[in-house]
Amino acid sequence: MKEVVVVGAGRIGSTIAHMLAHCGDYRITLVDRSQEPLSEIETGPALTTAVLDITDEASLVRLLTGKYAVVSAAPFQLTVAIATVAAKAGVHYLDLTEDVESTRKVIEIAASAKTAFIPQSGLAPGFISIVANDLAGRFDSLDTIRMRVGALPQYPSNALKYSLTWSTDGVINEYIQPCEAIVDGKRMEVAALEGLEEFSLDGVQYEAFNTSGGLGSLTDTYKGKVQTLNYRTIRYPGHAAIMRMLLQDLRLKDRREVLKDVLEAAVPMTSQDVVVILVTVLGQRQGRLMQETYANKIYSGLVAGRQMTAIQITTATSACAVFDLLATGKLPQKGFIRQEDITLEAFLENRFGAPYRQ
Repeated sequence: MKEVVVVGAGRIGSTIAHMLAHCGDYRITLVDRSQEPLSEIETGPALTTAVLDITDEASLVRLLTGKYAVVSAAPFQLTVAIATVAAKAGVHYLDLTEDVESTRKVIEIAASAKTAFIPQSGLAPGFISIVANDLAGRFDSLDTIRMRVGALPQYPSNALKYSLTWSTDGVINEYIQPCEAIVDGKRMEVAALEGLEEFSLDGVQYEAFNTSGGLGSLTDTYKGKVQTLNYRTIRYPGHAAIMRMLLQDLRLKDRREVLKDVLEAAVPMTSQDVVVILVTVLGQRQGRLMQETYANKIYSGLVAGRQMTAIQITTATSACAVFDLLATGKLPQKGFIRQEDITLEAFLENRFGAPYRQ
């Protein structure tokens, strides 16, 4: 039985640990710097917990040595430190980070590693790249790839029309950092919260705007192959205007802790959420301009014997499916592995990919 360390006992990390332990093929150690979240974890023969200061490199090396893999669900600020230790300990590495700079450093670490490194293995980045690459493969030549994802409350009740469904630090970071894109065939960075557009899906109105990190490595993969490639986050109409006021007009982008405190004190959490996924690819097929679209809505529900939110389901099952493909020998066992190296067919056929099957 393969032994796996999951770092970070937040809602996503604890869900990953539960799902992998629940399948019966892995023995999981869930690690956090605080005992408080670990005390809520239901442990057993396949799932144990440990308190550990992740910044203590020597302690983390000892913990990882002899293990099969580490899955990081820790804040993006810890990504590079965990990846560095994974390479030293000789274990496979996966993470969920959307932070572009951290991912670049992970890729550098992977270049000399003896094990597989698969960063950005969540929903977006992650599954969204697998879908986009599958659609793109259906064309003779490509013109446009548009990727849209949003985790939203089913029943919005405030001016932001939003509820906190995952890491507040992660949300703020993707609203602030520059966003990679391909515009008119040229790779460039565009501003977060710009590129506002509106669309309707199943009779519901949404808006979407630039956010950082969702493209993963697709700008490298499709450079010189498309005219347009972009990723935008989906929200209900009006959200972007309020966030621009908070981040730009009130300059809270320079006072992240203040903004985090405001959001966590005033914006409710919800277990009744929906994840909206929309990927559109345009290109030439047999001499004609054609379009292929993947659209999906995933709601909160029962998975692995537990009621889970939609963002827990989509993010955790993505990471678990990618890890399971690695552990069962269906992915390379060394070096940097892009999300688009994973076929949509293999992902959906995996036991953890079930929530994504339309």
